[in-house]
Amino acid sequence: MFIFNFENLIVYQKAILFGEEVNKLVDTFPKKEMFRLSSQFSRAADSIAANISEGSASTDANFNRYLKMAWDSSHECVTWNTKAYLKNYINKEQFEKNRAMLTEIGKMISSLSKKLKNN
Repeated sequence: MFIFNFENLIVYQKAILFGEEVNKLVDTFPKKEMFRLSSQFSRAADSIAANISEGSASTDANFNRYLKMAWDSSHECVTWNTKAYLKNYINKEQFEKNRAMLTEIGKMISSLSKKLKNN
């Protein structure tokens, strides 16, 4: 099987796993949130990996632009995660797990971005 270069990036792999985690979580949210919190959280979470993959085949400068969008999406997820917790859709353990994953992904995106700028 052919592997795209971005699939070897650990940050991409972690972002994919985070997106899947969120998609499972939002399936448990109340039906009334389907087009509100569930949709926003899911889209933002999936956008992290999507932006990493989309920008990876371009120039370093353009890849950095996509990494910035991925970083922004990770921060958007912090908001949706907090709202889910405040509405008691997720427990404290899941809330903290999500925050830890987002912190790690954000740091990895920043590190990759700095590396690209130094090339």
